[in-house]
Amino acid sequence: MSKSTKSFIYNMLSFAAFFLPLQVAIQAFTDLKGIWILIVAFVIATIFAPKFQAVKTKDGEKLFMKVIFVKGVKEIN
Repeated sequence: MSKSTKSFIYNMLSFAAFFLPLQVAIQAFTDLKGIWILIVAFVIATIFAPKFQAVKTKDGEKLFMKVIFVKGVKEIN
């Protein structure tokens, strides 16, 4: 599997890991109804979920991760 495919899968899984619990929590603890629950959960999950990116370097393609509360970018093997 290529690194770009892995980054796409990791992005989807990390987004889902934030989106689904947020959706349930927003529905349980707020008075929002309908599509607003999904919109708020989407925005929050987009901001807080880790971002993965495949980059071509001299040494080949590498996978990097950026998290909002961690300074810098981490390389993933």
